[in-house]
Amino acid sequence: MELLRQTVHLLKKEILLEWRSKYAFNGILLYIVSTVFVCYIAFNLNPGFKDNEGYPLVWNVLFWIIILFASVNAIAKSFLQESRSRMLYYYIIASPQAVILSKIIYNALLMMLLSILALVVYTLFFSNTVGDMVIYLLAVLTGSFTFATVFTMVSAIAAKASNNGTLMAILGFPVIIPVILIVVKLSKSAMDGVDRSFTYGNFGVLAAINAIVLAISLILFPYLWRD
Repeated sequence: MELLRQTVHLLKKEILLEWRSKYAFNGILLYIVSTVFVCYIAFNLNPGFKDNEGYPLVWNVLFWIIILFASVNAIAKSFLQESRSRMLYYYIIASPQAVILSKIIYNALLMMLLSILALVVYTLFFSNTVGDMVIYLLAVLTGSFTFATVFTMVSAIAAKASNNGTLMAILGFPVIIPVILIVVKLSKSAMDGVDRSFTYGNFGVLAAINAIVLAISLILFPYLWRD
């Protein structure tokens, strides 16, 4: 119960700070809208592109590329922006498990909200070719949550290194590749309107990845915390 109480208080702090500044939210939202608009202009230079049979595949892959880079930009500063004095204060008042859990939950909520907004903006600019919108929406939410869990832990590790930007890219790349493959495959099945029973296995794999990353975070973060 103490862990839950500390996590809730730290999560409220994260949300309150973001509500006051809106730095991450507004910055990433601007990135998403501007990227979608640039892609829209580029595709309009080729009017026949939307009639091409490869359009749904490009539509899907482009969306996940935007979400991936938005995740990196939003979560990269999760621990990097914390000052040494603030981290020392957290060390006194909270357990390391509460700190990492609050960061993961906050980043997951932020990314799921941004992903929904990105999907809305994306469908406004590009014609929607999704066959099963419910499964596609679940894939977006699950993929965003997985990006948040993975990049939050990688950010915590990179924050302890001097060359943190490079280290985050090196550590995050091999971990996120299987996640990208799964979410692209899952969302493509939703676009094709494949029977929902064939998508449950992919959702199970994403759930297993999240469980593994959360377990590793709770085990390893206390060692980073003491450093």
